[in-house]
Amino acid sequence: MIEKTKFYSKKTGQLAKGCRQCVQGKKLVYFVTGICPRYCYFCPINDKKYQHDVIFANERPVKNIHQIIEEVKLCDAKGAGFTGGDPLSKLFRTTFSIKKLKKQFGKDFHIHLYTSFNLVNEKILKKLHDAGLDEIRFHADIDNSKLWEKIELANKFKWDIGIEIPAIPKKLTQLKKLINYFHNKIKFFNLNQLEIADNEMSKLTKLGFKTINKSSYAVKGSEETALKLMKYIQKKKYRLNIHYCTAKLKDRVQLGERIKRRAKNIAKPYDMIDKEGLLIRGAIYSKDPKKTRKELIKEFKIPKELLEIEKDRILTGAWIIQELKKQLKEKKLKIAIIQNYPTWDKLEVSADFL
Repeated sequence: MIEKTKFYSKKTGQLAKGCRQCVQGKKLVYFVTGICPRYCYFCPINDKKYQHDVIFANERPVKNIHQIIEEVKLCDAKGAGFTGGDPLSKLFRTTFSIKKLKKQFGKDFHIHLYTSFNLVNEKILKKLHDAGLDEIRFHADIDNSKLWEKIELANKFKWDIGIEIPAIPKKLTQLKKLINYFHNKIKFFNLNQLEIADNEMSKLTKLGFKTINKSSYAVKGSEETALKLMKYIQKKKYRLNIHYCTAKLKDRVQLGERIKRRAKNIAKPYDMIDKEGLLIRGAIYSKDPKKTRKELIKEFKIPKELLEIEKDRILTGAWIIQELKKQLKEKKLKIAIIQNYPTWDKLEVSADFL
């Protein structure tokens, strides 16, 4: 039976453990490298990452394991998803990171990894397994079955194995062939809603794919393809856990829940957190913020911890801005209530000047 989840997705059976943590915002997204042996025409990676050896922990560019561990703590993550590119392109970095994260956070810190079959051999898989990898997800080539037999190598080790691919419209025949081959060799099968990426290398638009509407990146026909394949699997009576993961799930649930967890850990004493995890704060703009901060402390008895200098402005509580709006305007100070994402880049969503 195909069930709707409360995460805007559909499933039969159970979600993989990595997915269960993901929808709760409990997974750190560890982008190991942008380097990959595959050049998929639907690749969603942005131009700054595509085939570049860069490392990110969630949205944060990182250079060492200490920064990755710090981001895990800030997000209160209970696991990590290793992605790319292909993490096997930088095998030592990948295995080193698995070991360090397991040592730091314990054996229950769940780690899953995405890769293709291109770089897989038994020696590499053993290194991943010995490092402590809990779950491996293969991005099988839908159009070429040449490397599919490598799944047998993965089954030599004790971990959860799955296939994760995009639901590409007009590829139903190939998808059925793929599932016929893998259904009894894997624990779970994930179908992702295909999205048109905002990058230069994606060829989906040139191939005639269109989005479902002007405000979405989701490709028209992808969901229908996923549901047809799920029904096919049911008809064949394959005993397999299936999850159709939508673009809406990734944006609203995965990212949204992770943002809420990070907000709780990084919020300053002057911050308020809204229901979406955005930080609500006040801003006082000044040509000389240091001087202005001293004056505010002296004149209005505002505690020092509620006044933080950030470039040409002072961040403070939104309630303080509201209470002192008249006095601050009399001092010719520009004031605003602002909203920020609690992410590393502190993306400002809005600024409502009073």
